[in-house]
Amino acid sequence: MRALKKQLTQNLAWLLCSSLLFAVPAMAATDLEAQESFARARAKNVKKEAEHGIHASHSNKSQEFHGIFYGYLPCNDCPGIKTTLSLKQNNNYLLVTQQAKESSREFYEKGKYSWNDESRTVVLTPKKGGTNERNYHIEDEGTLIQLNEVGTKMERHILQRSDTLKSREVHIH
Repeated sequence: MRALKKQLTQNLAWLLCSSLLFAVPAMAATDLEAQESFARARAKNVKKEAEHGIHASHSNKSQEFHGIFYGYLPCNDCPGIKTTLSLKQNNNYLLVTQQAKESSREFYEKGKYSWNDESRTVVLTPKKGGTNERNYHIEDEGTLIQLNEVGTKMERHILQRSDTLKSREVHIH
């Protein structure tokens, strides 16, 4: 019985130690490192397109429009909302919002995005939460302006792509 108990204790200790290794959080890249990484990837993609531009036909324009966008949006009952929108190449997005105050909780929204070249809009459709779509007007390659329910630009709701900014107050997720 003692041998079984000893073996069980050793197995439990081994399991606990090995699970702690997976619990150690990974170190996140700093904003500057992440920006440099995205800039290198973008430059690499541009170089590939230049070399093979004749062969490539982009049937889906949204594949060309991706990146990380930042903004500090106005709020009626708070100092403001820090916003990070990541548009990924596979038409998935991650929207992270946080009230601009100390110890404020971050809110995450994931979903799919689509691109409408004619109306110059990006439509975010969340995975959870039903039909709560968000629409953004594509002002230029590095600027998105949020649209209200009737499609009018909300002039103070502007997100800038990370590689077009020299400094910012929000962080990468």
